[in-house]
Amino acid sequence: MELSRRNALWVGFGGMAAMAFPGLSAAATVDELTAAFTGGMAAGTDGITLTAPEIAENGNTVPIEVDAPGAVAIMLLAAGNPEPAVATFTFGPAAGSQRAATRIRLAKTQDVIAMAKMADGSIVQAQATVKVTIGGCGG
Repeated sequence: MELSRRNALWVGFGGMAAMAFPGLSAAATVDELTAAFTGGMAAGTDGITLTAPEIAENGNTVPIEVDAPGAVAIMLLAAGNPEPAVATFTFGPAAGSQRAATRIRLAKTQDVIAMAKMADGSIVQAQATVKVTIGGCGG
């Protein structure tokens, strides 16, 4: 197919229309992401530390830190966001520590979930509720 100027415009308009309707996207749910990461295994709670503020005055930059010694991968989820998958960190054999620190955006008060796949194949999980305030006045 030869891409003419007219066809390029139609493709561009189609892309803009797809972005205008966010409900049409195939965003995965927390349960789907968890099942894909764990392979259906039950998650334990020992061996992972999730550090998140109780109250975030600005939902645009919420500092999150996850520490899971012995992990090969860490997945970070924000349950109340339109797209709950925040990040997945993988660690190779040369990694000095299995720790990840980042800043995430939270749409509203919600649970932040960290899951780690350990080297022995087990899964561990930690969860924290972060209250997002509006301009520091409550929310």
